[in-house]
Amino acid sequence: MTQSFSELSLSPAIEKAVAEMGYATMTPIQAQAIPVVLQGRDVMGAAQTGTGKTAAFTLPLLQRMLKHENASTSPARHPVRALVLLPTRELAVQVAQQVELYAKYTNLRSAVVFGGMDMKPQTLELKKGVEVLVATPGRLLDHIEAKNAVLNQVEYVVLDEADRMLDIGFLPDLQRILSYLPKQRTTLLFSATFSPEIKRLAGSYLQDPVTIEVARSNATASTVEQHFYRVDDDDKRGVLKQVLRERGIKQAFVFVNSKLGCARLARSLEREGLNTAALHGDKSQDERLKALEAFKTGVVDLLVCTDVAARGLDIKDVPAVFNFDIPFNAEDYVHRIGRTGRAGASGLAVSFVSGRDARLMGDLEKLLGKKLELEALELEADRRPAGRFNDGQRAWQQPADAQDSEQRRESRAIRESRESRESRESRGSRDARGADTRPVRAPRPPADPLFEKPYEPSAASETPPSWEVSQRATARTASPNIKTRRKVPALFKSAPAPTQES
Repeated sequence: MTQSFSELSLSPAIEKAVAEMGYATMTPIQAQAIPVVLQGRDVMGAAQTGTGKTAAFTLPLLQRMLKHENASTSPARHPVRALVLLPTRELAVQVAQQVELYAKYTNLRSAVVFGGMDMKPQTLELKKGVEVLVATPGRLLDHIEAKNAVLNQVEYVVLDEADRMLDIGFLPDLQRILSYLPKQRTTLLFSATFSPEIKRLAGSYLQDPVTIEVARSNATASTVEQHFYRVDDDDKRGVLKQVLRERGIKQAFVFVNSKLGCARLARSLEREGLNTAALHGDKSQDERLKALEAFKTGVVDLLVCTDVAARGLDIKDVPAVFNFDIPFNAEDYVHRIGRTGRAGASGLAVSFVSGRDARLMGDLEKLLGKKLELEALELEADRRPAGRFNDGQRAWQQPADAQDSEQRRESRAIRESRESRESRESRGSRDARGADTRPVRAPRPPADPLFEKPYEPSAASETPPSWEVSQRATARTASPNIKTRRKVPALFKSAPAPTQES
């Protein structure tokens, strides 16, 4: 079995790119998968997350496509020959960046398409012609229907995170996409977890596949220290802060099960002074990419997220992962804790287990094949002032029976503070000889004796106040609701004068 990239007989252009990325020795999944893919065989590869599965399929595909390499500017000379499908937008962006780095010294073109963004820039990129297309299923179907992507010359299909791609949510879109592809092709499936049902389904899409498992199926990395704490739902946030403080953790993923819970927890931690960002499916793509970039650069310390960030994201040196909620799907636990302890580094995975998580813990134990011990963690005393309660308002309120004593304590504290301030001012206002250096204030003017007299009512007046004077109502001859007629000049024909009878 080869262990060095130099033993693979890759092209000088690809070897140069691999050397610049600092790769020297292959991981087990790379050592077993790359030679098989170079032979053109179908592969179903299972390996722990963080072991370099992206390079395991990207490098041999680029090597095999070099026979189609050309420097022509015509889009017709650059048809799509390799299609990489992924379940999430963030993972698609990450894989596309890796492909671009591996192919930087070749004439092979690559592009990425995913939802949540405008289609016009993606359309312009596809119209130029690309050999390697990285995509999410929904947006790829949009481009297929718009005639922007033609897949009749695809030779290689890769399903990364294949267990997620083959589940009930993505399967209809995946079947539609595969119907546009040639029947004769090389299909590669890679994931960290494969259930028996997914394996049977995957077998229907592969032709005489080679199954590669470099570790026990659905196993977690041995470099990750795992703890399961028995915690009430109301205490989870306090335990999270306590573990962060006790272990000195500066950066971590915090996984929750729902989008609403993710947003609420992120806001709550932000109000308590922790530098936090939220990442979930209801965020726009621009917001998701900005939150992820801020976490990568260290601007954000805690990334509170749903399972959209559980798969494939490669962020170096993340020391810890917190499962604020036990995942609904046991396989997601393996992917979640795979965000730490990557590439052989050590990591910490802490899970909070409440009383309603018994069934989920049973599924997790069945997946991992071992009994999980729940640890008790003593929560530190609440640092809020004793005897206070929160009635939902911003401020902490005092119980009714403690208000009087609290007021006396506050008055005494104010008095002592005033006396200590006056003594400090007195000490600081004398020079080295002990003389008082405070400025002399001008004496206060004498008070006006008028303001010291008590109130005396004025003598009674015979004239009643104006508001008591009754006003005589205006005499009206008609109802106030009837408007008077306006007199206008007019000419009338006079009546004939009476005649005298003779």
